[in-house]
Amino acid sequence: MAGERQSANLADLLERILDKGIVIVGDVRVNLLDIELLTIKLRLLVASVDRAREMGIDWWEHDPSLSSKARTAQSERAGDDGRVEGGADRELLEENRRLRERLAALEAGSTGSGSAEAGSAEGAGSPARRAQEKEAGS
Repeated sequence: MAGERQSANLADLLERILDKGIVIVGDVRVNLLDIELLTIKLRLLVASVDRAREMGIDWWEHDPSLSSKARTAQSERAGDDGRVEGGADRELLEENRRLRERLAALEAGSTGSGSAEAGSAEGAGSPARRAQEKEAGS
């Protein structure tokens, strides 16, 4: 009987904490001869998802690694302006892919004037392309 009463009390306590929310705050400071070497500020919030939303906390909804809606929104934004996560330009990613293919063809014994360059002829006049050709010639 006593075990059932304790689990019911624990369940009630957990329900209250999640309903109201609880904040735990702590600071850790490491000093050596009155010189502060390290300060760690810890903040912990325990609350239900509904309570967190009421408080304006909803970061998990916007994190692509946690939310499929955020991943979908991110891929839609990437399609609009040609930019992808981290600010990398799609053109640079495509050029990188072409360069890897060209390098693989050169390492396989290609002369360099074969199909590996034919696929990348559209970027032949770009400054990056001229720098690559200059580097390959030296």
